[in-house]
Amino acid sequence: MEQGLGSETLDKSRVLNVKPLRCLEPMFPPDFGSSQFSSPQSANFVCAPPTGPFPPGVTSFFPFLSQNGSLNQATPFDVNHAVQSPTPIRSFRTPMSQNGNGYPMNFGDESSSKSDKSKGSSKKMKNSQIGDGVDVDAEVEVVANSFFSSYDLTKFHSSRLVDQDKETVDCVLMMFDLLRRRIAQHDDSGNKSSSLARNANLKAGAILLNKGIRTCTKKRIGSVSGIDVGDIFFFRMELCVVGMHAPSMSGIDYMSMKTHSSEECVAVSIVSSGGYEDVDDGDVLIYSGQGGNMYKKAQDTISDQKLVKGNLALEKSLHQGNDVRVIRGVKDIAHPTGKVYIYDGIYRVQESWIEKVKGGYNIFKYKLGRKPGQPQAFTMWKSIQQWKESISSRTGVILPDLTSGAENLPVCLVNEVDEEKSPGYFTYSSSLKNPKPINSPQPSTSCSCRGGCQPGNSNCGCIQKNGGFLPYTSLGVLLNSNSLIYECGSSCSCPLNCRGKISQAGLKVRLEVFKTNDKGWGLRSWDPIRAGAFICEYAGEVVTSREVDNNYIFDTTRSYKPFDVILRKQNELLKVPYPLVISSKDVGNVARFMNHSCDPDVYWQLIVRENKNESNLHVGLFAIKHIPPMKELTFDYGVVESEKEERKKKCLCGSPKCSGYYF
Repeated sequence: MEQGLGSETLDKSRVLNVKPLRCLEPMFPPDFGSSQFSSPQSANFVCAPPTGPFPPGVTSFFPFLSQNGSLNQATPFDVNHAVQSPTPIRSFRTPMSQNGNGYPMNFGDESSSKSDKSKGSSKKMKNSQIGDGVDVDAEVEVVANSFFSSYDLTKFHSSRLVDQDKETVDCVLMMFDLLRRRIAQHDDSGNKSSSLARNANLKAGAILLNKGIRTCTKKRIGSVSGIDVGDIFFFRMELCVVGMHAPSMSGIDYMSMKTHSSEECVAVSIVSSGGYEDVDDGDVLIYSGQGGNMYKKAQDTISDQKLVKGNLALEKSLHQGNDVRVIRGVKDIAHPTGKVYIYDGIYRVQESWIEKVKGGYNIFKYKLGRKPGQPQAFTMWKSIQQWKESISSRTGVILPDLTSGAENLPVCLVNEVDEEKSPGYFTYSSSLKNPKPINSPQPSTSCSCRGGCQPGNSNCGCIQKNGGFLPYTSLGVLLNSNSLIYECGSSCSCPLNCRGKISQAGLKVRLEVFKTNDKGWGLRSWDPIRAGAFICEYAGEVVTSREVDNNYIFDTTRSYKPFDVILRKQNELLKVPYPLVISSKDVGNVARFMNHSCDPDVYWQLIVRENKNESNLHVGLFAIKHIPPMKELTFDYGVVESEKEERKKKCLCGSPKCSGYYF
């Protein structure tokens, strides 16, 4: 079969008439106890381990190997001993790859990510110790266990994870992202390798999988419960921990499926990241197979792709007609070297062929068609790109920029519902004006970091006030979980692009004020938003009376549920240390259009800025979770204690958690 692949004349029927290959089961190297260790057919989670470059010193992790090197049978997570006696986080060191029919365990086999293979995924990893013999693994384990102690891990009991729902998926993804940010903050704070800080997502994913904190432990064909078409992910490990796509690098995921006569391996999901010559035309995707000499060097011999592993699984899916999940990888505009992964829904393989490409080798091509009746996802992204190039292509635009240039990015006003032309007159202001100084518990001092505040600078007064850490990543993602964020102020020596001034540098995403069907005007983004990312400030006028009766009041004296309440051990309400009441009726910014929801995707955070020996309060709005483009941005308006019943307003958020009213 493989010899015929390179010939000019190929009998296609011979290629298609193949038996399932038992090499599709993972094979493990001798150091794990057996040179020919294959998974039993009854395994709950039978798949190739994630493949691709991994941080210095990462070994195979749950659910692929147990501590003694045997295949782990998806052992339920022991929630009673999760923090007291955690599953050991083994050395982050990569074992040698296994040649032959078994899958390599170095996270860089021939089925590595199409877009990432040319970046040196086969390089040897460094030792897991850095600096003066500091054991990175031990430090990360301490950080992780401290993090887990704050949350209710009974939510991840195996009995609950069998039938996952949206809340369960949100729990796992939130746990992943909060842990990732905590590890990134730890690695960023001292004498740590920058490469380790960049791999915080891989370490967080390895820890969660090792502890069994995941959903959808069994592979399945078709949609995954709790994940909607259009949902977005910023890391391949997120796809792994929620069961969307198991390999962390390979573009094709597959499983064994019983047929009337035998058992065959079929594809369950693919990731199209544009690394190969994939072609898309709306609801049709031409997907290139894996393997071969896609990144051929001068000294390499020509090597055709082979009909094995993922390629064979896609070929079998063509004949079985099974559903295949398609995840599209697109460039992350906020992080040029990163990607955003969009779940584009269910496709089916319609056609396959072999094509000779530049370089003289043959590759497999698969045509997949999107099943009709699904919500827009990738096609919406393509439409948004057209809007950015020409605002006239956006239907329903009333004003191209309602801020009149007050923001660094335009905010258009759109109505596709009725004939209303304006939300009412107000003066646009991008920031809260002249708030009353507060008596901060921290001394009001300015920093002298002329080039910008740098991680690990113990002499920076602003870093000291934030507990020794910078409050944000370079992408504007919040790292602190404190009740107050201390930012550099106008009297600090650092420039506006300093990591300590994220909320002062203007909008980071393209926003749109739009007319809703039943809640008046609302706010949404054209761009994807990362969990923890700064969206905008809540601007307006500070008022002294809490009896102001209008629909544009922000009041910190109300009681609020913490944004991570679904993970908390107790369902407590948060109280903030400083009273601040803002009216945005006459003066305000885009935040005044953000509606209430009982299940919000945005939370607010108090920010203290230093200004000439004074401390001024501001309110920043941040993403609770990843927010896809065109999804309405909402936050919880809070609860007024001992409020009169007649002051209640009917809630129209429509979420399953809706309480029916708000104040």
